Amino acid sequence: MTFSAVATLAVVGLVLIFGALWLYQGPGPAAKAGDVTTVVLRKGASLPEIASSLERGGVIRSSSIFMTAAQITGAARSLKAGEYDFKSHASMARVLDAIRHGRIVRHMITIPEGVTSDMAVDILERSTVLTGSAPTPPEGAILPETYQVQRGEDRAAVLQRMMDDRDQLLDELWPHRQKGLPFSTKEEAVTLASIVEKETGLASERPRVAAVFVNRLRTGMRLGSDPTIIYGLTRGRPLGRGILLSELQRQTPYNTYFIDGLPPTPIANPGRAAIAAVLNPPETGDLYFVADGTGGHVFARTYAEHEANVAKWRQVERSRAAKAPSKPAVTPLSGG
Repeated sequence: MTFSAVATLAVVGLVLIFGALWLYQGPGPAAKAGDVTTVVLRKGASLPEIASSLERGGVIRSSSIFMTAAQITGAARSLKAGEYDFKSHASMARVLDAIRHGRIVRHMITIPEGVTSDMAVDILERSTVLTGSAPTPPEGAILPETYQVQRGEDRAAVLQRMMDDRDQLLDELWPHRQKGLPFSTKEEAVTLASIVEKETGLASERPRVAAVFVNRLRTGMRLGSDPTIIYGLTRGRPLGRGILLSELQRQTPYNTYFIDGLPPTPIANPGRAAIAAVLNPPETGDLYFVADGTGGHVFARTYAEHEANVAKWRQVERSRAAKAPSKPAVTPLSGG
């Protein structure tokens, strides 16, 4: 081979090397639509499949250069599956780094405290990033939280995570519960916590509301909780109005104005604070509570005190009713 031929090959080689470096480190393709390109890399995908998906998606220009770079840098052994958003003109180096470190798109699903299991499954079903279906779990079986999910994740698997988290929380809190509580199982604790959860939306009140119901159970009083009536009527779906007198008097397994002790199941999925409150309630003599007109409640030890508080609440109701348009008569209850 002549010197000129060797020189030519050397030049060609340098051009190829610099060209490959430019393809690797220089600006990548423009997004086909918008500012980002979304690519989903399936779990278990091989390096050639990943490279091909990126090239077909318009994220990189050369799958072969991507595979070579992944092997040279050692990234080929640690590429992560998931959904990725790549900015328009992102370099191949940035693309490879993102997949190597698993910088996937984060999707969040929030299960609010106090929703029923039916409602929780409805939330999962409405998600456009999840797949499959999920059965309705027993009431109180999941832990309301904000959960991170991935596109394509199975709804049943996400639901199982929620149930596992509830079990783990109970396992952590149960050994440290207050002695002498008027219930003996974790499930009974969840049932009481679900009532506490539905009785107040104020986190600061949950311990005191929990103490009222614990005190009632200890003294043999009925719980007398309005949310249990609603659960017996609608499985926890909102009534959209006050409770009618006929509904108050309707005997169901959940009407705690008629049954002794706890209802047969939870009436919702309580959050961490409500569960912690029933396992370690403060020591009070409170047996009653009623709305105070400001979003909270006022508590009482005796029925006479409670009647005075109820009278004040009724006055608040009358004042509000005088200012509002007339509505069909219903019987709003105190909740305590």
